[in-house]
Amino acid sequence: MIPAPAIQTASMSVARSGRLAALAGLALAPLAAALLLPPAAQAQRVVPKITDICPLGYVDTFNGKCSTLGLMHYTVQPTNGRACPEGWMNVGGGYCRKK
Repeated sequence: MIPAPAIQTASMSVARSGRLAALAGLALAPLAAALLLPPAAQAQRVVPKITDICPLGYVDTFNGKCSTLGLMHYTVQPTNGRACPEGWMNVGGGYCRKK
């Protein structure tokens, strides 16, 4: 006996596409949150060159960026013209580094 071909109704395809959209939304939620939140300080090998000099421990790569050349991982954040927060030290180049 040969099974009859499955017949898919419009309501079945809408339900299936709705479930797929919900799953895709759940999978993309962390990515969207990461893009919308302000960047947290994290260990960085390459940082944008904010001023005319690079922060302490970084080398000018002559492309608008400063790099540790892969030797060290520093946690830095821009000073934005303000003093560094407690537990951070000014390393020049417009950056603070975590102590």
